[in-house]
Amino acid sequence: MKIEGEGQLLRIFIGESDKWEGMPLYEAIVRKARERGMAGATVWRGIEGFGASSRIHTTKILRLSEDLPIVVEIVDQAERIQGILPELDRMVTEGLMTLERVHIIAYRHNVPADE
Repeated sequence: MKIEGEGQLLRIFIGESDKWEGMPLYEAIVRKARERGMAGATVWRGIEGFGASSRIHTTKILRLSEDLPIVVEIVDQAERIQGILPELDRMVTEGLMTLERVHIIAYRHNVPADE
């Protein structure tokens, strides 16, 4: 697979303790993206942050360190990102999703000749 040119970057800001059908929400999002054949997804775990509640979540305070900020990033062609948004909208009941245009310089995956 090779993707170059215009694309979209979807960022999903959630909490580490958020769940979807019994599993961590970030895991469910990555699995959904893989199931839909997206180019890839990356999960970032923050060390500190706050959201709509203005409550600070940080690794410095032990009792809050179980709900650190999580960012899931998915980059792909615009139509593929648009196709997964309705499912993610159902999954992310609390959090923030942003979308921006990106220019994909290189995304390559070499499939071995025997596959």
